[in-house]
Amino acid sequence: MRSATYASVTVAVILICIKLAAYLSTNSVAILSTLVDSLLDMVASIINLIAVRHALVPADHDHRFGHGKAEALAGLFQSAIITGSGVFLVFQASERLLNPKALNSSNLGIAVMVVSIILTLFLVAYQRYVIRKTRSVAISADSLHYVGDVLINGSVIIALVLGGVFHWVYADGLFAVGIAVFLLFSSWKIVRASFSDLMDEELDDKERAKIIDLVTAHPGVLGIHDLRTRRSGQQVFIQMHLDMEGSITLHDAHKISDEVEQQLMAEFPEAEAIIHQDPIH
Repeated sequence: MRSATYASVTVAVILICIKLAAYLSTNSVAILSTLVDSLLDMVASIINLIAVRHALVPADHDHRFGHGKAEALAGLFQSAIITGSGVFLVFQASERLLNPKALNSSNLGIAVMVVSIILTLFLVAYQRYVIRKTRSVAISADSLHYVGDVLINGSVIIALVLGGVFHWVYADGLFAVGIAVFLLFSSWKIVRASFSDLMDEELDDKERAKIIDLVTAHPGVLGIHDLRTRRSGQQVFIQMHLDMEGSITLHDAHKISDEVEQQLMAEFPEAEAIIHQDPIH
């Protein structure tokens, strides 16, 4: 997770440098929009770096459930930044639509966008690898930025071709509006994921069904009720009541619970389970 945050900050700095040079050469508001997006990506990536470092701090006396929600807080901060940039770009694009200007050096702009896409694809591939391993909310939010960048940079190439080659002066502003809409949509997705974590939303139905099937498959378990789940950063918390035969000893009931917990840990290695035993006969 740490290496993913370092990689995203590095890529953002490189993209800022080359996009700034391209904007100064082309005067394209679409390139300006991607430059602004990269600036915000760098800020968001730095915030992610700090949040991830904090989220990985082990549970302590004052934070018995760990520090995982720092990732969700970082996601909310990112969404605020992205929303602001989207609104800014709407105004910039509207001005360009009202006062269209011819683009210069479109070939340079296209080359910069191609380089940006290649760098971003490498970063996104690595982030996806990290997300599969850790299910990090912060890395997922950061990756969403860069997935959007790939689509945005592709649209800028189209705008530069239409404006620089075919001299359609409105293409630049129209694509900038499209980029702004995508940024606002991305911001909403980050807010949704962050609130899911902060409000202790249950795991999805598929994961809950997997837990129930795994637990009830144990021969000593007669049933399960009061299943509660939530996620905090990388960690998952699972609570449940197990129905067991009332005639078994406390030792055997404890053994069954330990075996169920071990099975849960094998399927959800990031989880912590709290199990209560209930006699039903």
